[in-house]
Amino acid sequence: MMARTGTHLPKVALVASAGGHLSQLRRVAKAWSGLPTFWVTSGRMVSGSLGENAKVYAVGECNRQHPMRVIGVLARCIVIALKERPDIVISTGAAPGCLMILLGKLLGAKAVWLDSVTNVERPSLSGRLVRPFADLFLVQWPELVEKYPKAEYVGAVI
Repeated sequence: MMARTGTHLPKVALVASAGGHLSQLRRVAKAWSGLPTFWVTSGRMVSGSLGENAKVYAVGECNRQHPMRVIGVLARCIVIALKERPDIVISTGAAPGCLMILLGKLLGAKAVWLDSVTNVERPSLSGRLVRPFADLFLVQWPELVEKYPKAEYVGAVI
């Protein structure tokens, strides 16, 4: 995929909450090998596990039960999106991934969502929110493709 300018490699935002979401995103690391990347995650404590020279932004934890936290995380995500200007946003969730995908789309980025393997019956809430905006929406259970138009199954990462 070419960058918007056509002369540089596309910059990739890798976004996942700490824990299982981040583990699943790291499992597909070959997909962006050799591309300029930066990470957006919920906690600073994971930054060492993302690589010695990785650029990592910690935005904090948030969910729908804590709307004030969502506002704070959104504000931090806006600053990051405007500073970094990603060409592609790849996320496994949760809330920070949803926010960064929406912000990335506003800035003209392509969006890739890989829904969690734990979502067997239906995509996550964040996944359902970003599905209309995702250029590529991946699920990890073949049964979900039948239920959700535009979803693709290419296997499980865990």
